Amino acid sequence: MIYSEKVMDHFSNPRNVGEIPDADGIGEVGNAKCGDIMKMYIKVDNGIISDVKFKTFGCGAAVATSSMATELIKGKPIEEAMKLTNKAVVEALDGLPTVKLHCSVLAEQAIHAALSDYYQRQGVDPKPILGDVPPADMCEI
Repeated sequence: MIYSEKVMDHFSNPRNVGEIPDADGIGEVGNAKCGDIMKMYIKVDNGIISDVKFKTFGCGAAVATSSMATELIKGKPIEEAMKLTNKAVVEALDGLPTVKLHCSVLAEQAIHAALSDYYQRQGVDPKPILGDVPPADMCEI
């Protein structure tokens, strides 16, 4: 399987790894059959995502997409982060092999789940924008 230099860089040197103990929003998504589980933590100040961290259990592509997704939303307004798509994550990484595209979908869903959790904690129910979880047969162990 051939990965881009950006995928390899974000896998070897992931950005924003860890937890935020007093996070304003936490989202966890995953597929036990794949073994890819992502947990995202966000801190919000005045409508801006001031900090974001992740913990991912999974393959290199799962780590790389989590890392890139956090980079794409850090410092951005919540409304902009809600528009993050798996396609944007893939493009920012200069592509992913087809069998690993589900990792980018999980990264998008983890961000949206954390944002949805943030809104619910604020007493707002934003109807989260979560795509379909890819079928287990798309996973490669």
